[in-house]
Amino acid sequence: MKRIISIIVSIALILAAAVSFAETYTVGIGQFAQHGSLDNCYQGFVEGLAEAGLVEGDNLKIDLQNAQADMGIAQQIAAQFASAKVDMMVGIATPMAQACYNAAAGEIPTIFTAVTDPVAAGFASADGTAAGEVTGTSDALPIKAQLETIRAMLPDAAKIGILYTTSEVNSISAIEIYKSMAGDYGFEIVESGISTTADIPLALDALLGKVDCLTNLTDNTVVSALALVLDKANAAGKPVFGSEIEQVKLGCVAAEGLDYIALGRQTGLMAAKVLKGEAKASEIPYEIITEPGLYVNADALAKFGIVLSDELAARANEVE
Repeated sequence: MKRIISIIVSIALILAAAVSFAETYTVGIGQFAQHGSLDNCYQGFVEGLAEAGLVEGDNLKIDLQNAQADMGIAQQIAAQFASAKVDMMVGIATPMAQACYNAAAGEIPTIFTAVTDPVAAGFASADGTAAGEVTGTSDALPIKAQLETIRAMLPDAAKIGILYTTSEVNSISAIEIYKSMAGDYGFEIVESGISTTADIPLALDALLGKVDCLTNLTDNTVVSALALVLDKANAAGKPVFGSEIEQVKLGCVAAEGLDYIALGRQTGLMAAKVLKGEAKASEIPYEIITEPGLYVNADALAKFGIVLSDELAARANEVE
């Protein structure tokens, strides 16, 4: 009888250990703004985690918060995650990722996605070495391809306008690259900086009269108000080029852009390695999706009388 009791106790201990081993991870995800590309990042991120065996409601708990393009709210969200001692913080878009990394203070691993320039954002050194327990994926814009496409679609254009938020380092970094390359394609970049969404109408009124077209960055404040940008640009007869597929769906004429669901999925797979203890965040170099796709909006192209060359038409993906 004692032997049977001993065996039962041993089995109970083994089962208890197994249950304890089946750990549930808590991940705090901060999304900086509500718009298509960032929503797609989140969707892809969850898919990537699931692919790696981490499923919400099973062995994963997700606390998703949206900062509504407000840096103050982003910092509050990150502070809440740190106070709750989540197993990981995830920042979708540069400002949110910066808030998470700062709040984590080296004690909680931080994963970023949709960050244009991880070096400028302070997440890595120029050689790619992580600045701390942080890694993720970059949505660096395919600026060369974008300029080539704009030139092919608008052979007579001379000036490209860019509206951007002065507090977003991702936008400032992208503009510098645009300026350095624009001359190679016979363009001049005319920029206009804003602080908040409320600044956009006046900034656009001044900018549209100086340029032949606009090109968007992955600027969260501007993209959040894309409907307004498109309304004003269309009224002024100036086509707007996007930076990813969701902007083209909303009415931009075209974009050499990335697949943000794929970007998020790639990030989720990286995050799973960290959660499972397979690697530290600092041991995983940040990654970049390097192959853009050409997305076009047929209605918008027709509105501006833009006809695709045979080369562009052969690789264009028409959105609905």
